[in-house]
Amino acid sequence: MMRVGVISDTHLRSYDRDLAKKLAEHFKDVQMILHAGDITELSVLDMLEAPQVIAVLGNMDGFAAAQSLPAKRELKLEGFQIGLIHGYGPPNGLEERVRREFDDVDAIVFGHSHKPTNYLLNGLLYFNPGSAAGGRGHPKTVGMLTLGDSISGEIIEI
Repeated sequence: MMRVGVISDTHLRSYDRDLAKKLAEHFKDVQMILHAGDITELSVLDMLEAPQVIAVLGNMDGFAAAQSLPAKRELKLEGFQIGLIHGYGPPNGLEERVRREFDDVDAIVFGHSHKPTNYLLNGLLYFNPGSAAGGRGHPKTVGMLTLGDSISGEIIEI
């Protein structure tokens, strides 16, 4: 079994000691952390402690992030194909837009809306950890994926 921490929409300009402490607590046993964009500055990734950290570009990310992060990624983890993307456009229809970005995946991890999302539709897991910064009427949240016989997600309020 593999546990993957998921975070998105941190919207930070620099390292945040309090957030780093909370993330270390919630992600202490993960093998990997996925960041679904809107990191803002690459130094924010230094807060994420895991054997591997994988991130994608968000629409609010700075120049350095834009030069070094792809807009989307596909990962094969524990036999599951996972699409990782930030997302774009208005909140309505976001899931449909990110779905069109990937052909044959078992899960899509995305951000952008700040709205925590965790549901299966036709065998596909749609997972948005929400925003570690909160906002837009949503609490501060991160997520956890568990990959074993199946893939499942959990939203964690921080």
